[in-house]
Parts: sequence; C-alpha cells; structure tokens
Amino acid sequence: MQKLNKTRIVRILRIIMPIVGIITAVIFVPWDAVWIWIAPLPDTVQEELDNAVNRGFDGIIVYIDQPGEAPALYAAGWNNRAEQVPADPQALFKIASISKLYIATAAAMLVNDGSLSLDDTLADHLPELIGRIENADRITLRMMVQHRSGIPNFVDDPDYPWFESLPDRDAYLAFALDKPADFEPDSDYRYSNTNYLLIGNILDKVLGYSHHQYIHDEILTPLGLTHTYSLLNEVNLDDVSSGYHYDVEPDLKELDHISPGGSMIATAQDVGIFLRALNDGSLLNDDEQAIYSSIYEYEHTGWVPGYQSIARYYQDTDTVVVQFVNSTGGDTEATAPIVFDRIVQIAGR
Repeated sequence: MQKLNKTRIVRILRIIMPIVGIITAVIFVPWDAVWIWIAPLPDTVQEELDNAVNRGFDGIIVYIDQPGEAPALYAAGWNNRAEQVPADPQALFKIASISKLYIATAAAMLVNDGSLSLDDTLADHLPELIGRIENADRITLRMMVQHRSGIPNFVDDPDYPWFESLPDRDAYLAFALDKPADFEPDSDYRYSNTNYLLIGNILDKVLGYSHHQYIHDEILTPLGLTHTYSLLNEVNLDDVSSGYHYDVEPDLKELDHISPGGSMIATAQDVGIFLRALNDGSLLNDDEQAIYSSIYEYEHTGWVPGYQSIARYYQDTDTVVVQFVNSTGGDTEATAPIVFDRIVQIAGR
C-alpha cells in the first residue's frame, strides 16, 4: 500500500510540475521585454529610442557608423532626471566592461613587442599571490584574458558592495582572495572581473608605469580619441551622464569604479571609433592583430549600477553600433538588448 501511494504521488507530481513551471513562467516573465520584442519596428532609429524611454528607460544614446553614410548619433530621455536635463548624445558615460577591450588590446601590443608572453603565469609577475589565488603558478596570461583561469569573480562575493566606491584595487581583489578556484585552469570558461584587475596590475608592473597611460599613448592618441578616459576622477562630473538603478533612489554618477577592466569613461562616438579601428585593422599591425584575434573578442557589453552599454561590429554590413542606457535594474536589463537588436534591424533597412 505504501509503495502504491508513492507511485501515485510520483505520477501526480509528473502532471503537476510542468503546469507549475508554466504558471511560474507566465507570472515572472519580463512582460515589458516581450511587448518590445513583438512590437512592429518603427520607421526610424529615433522613434525606437523615444519608444524605449516611454517603456521605462531614463535615457538612451546610440551611435551608428555605416558605410557610405556619415556616423549618426541619437539620444532620447534624460541626461539628468532630477533636473530635467535632456539626454546628450555627446555625454560621457561609464562604459564598464567595454574597458576590457582596451586592456586586451594593450596586452596584445605588449606581447607582440616581447614585454609579455601569453604563457607567463600569474605567479611569474605577482608572486605575492601564491597561496592567495589557487593555481597561481599554472594560470597564464592567456587564460586570464580569455576568462579561462578559474579565478573567482570578485563581484560574486555576497558581501560585495555594489553601491559603494572602494578605495583602491586591493579592496576589490580582497573579495576574490583565499577562495577555492571555480575550476581547473583552462578547463572551462567563466567570466571574471578579477582576471582583468590582475592583468591591469601585471601591465603596470611590466611597463613600470600605469597601463592607463599606455592605453592613452598607444591607443587613444593615435585614434584621436579625446573623449575617452581611464578613470572617473579624470573628468568633470558635469560632463558625465547621470545613472539610475531601479531600486536605488540617488543618482549614481559619483559612484566610482576603479578596478581595471571596468573603470573607463567615454562618449558613444569614441567607443564606436575605437571599435571600428579594432575590427578593421587600422589600430593594430598584422602581428598584433593576429595575437589579439587569438585571445579575445571584438565586441563587448558593460554594466555597473546605473549604466549598461553594448558595442558591436557587424562584419557582414561593415556597421558599428553602440548603445548606452543610463538605467539598470527592473526589466531594463532584459529590454536593453532587445532595443539594441531592433535598432540594428532598423539601421539595416
């Protein structure tokens, strides 16, 4: 009798659980994203931006560079919501992890000139981390660039203070030290901001000066990028777009992020110019380009509280599209990529 009851329970559960799953999906699905996805495409990019603001974005900036046309900038919503300042397409923006493209580029250049080797280990350059980061003697520069190191991501620590400015890089690194590896080196992939923090430290040590200065001298200056900065303290805050998080009241503009790979500030146009140069071969020589192609990607997204960004190059149409949204939290992270894809479709018509 007991066995029969267990069998019946199993059968009932097999019937009920899919229904529960459907109900859960319906209740928790981000409906704003669904409505945006199924809505007819408007005729213009500007209309799509206006619609995005009406659906909950505080502000949005888009840069599009297509062959045969002058690069175009669009904006909608607010640069500063409290003061009712309209979105400015030339405003500076925290580009967060798009910064990793610049660091990977710098690493490729230094590998090419012999200052670094992709087979150098973390222990080779930062021996003080032996015993603090598992497998430090087996983790190579290549693995860190490619997020195949197994080093824990410092933002995954449950105590990581998302809405505080930390005083220095060591304060970020502390959230990843003395923890077990996520996996054996080079056995898997897992995105980790700690990788690029450590790469920044390695570049500083090899160069004998800040990798920020190297990026300025060897990447930004040759491309004429005068509206790209490594750190928030290099800019006038009045020139930076405000940033808002769904469940945090104050403007997050003054929240500083100084960890390498997440610290840079730029305009959408500057990011677009950099991305095209990275992809079309006008930034790196042939040897540097080959190294870069072997270690990292040619597009990126970025996220810090109040700011999310997407920068992509489409080889088939030779088109660069950059999108900045100064809202995070709520459904904005589900809707921003959908709006971006819709903008790409409109631009391609």
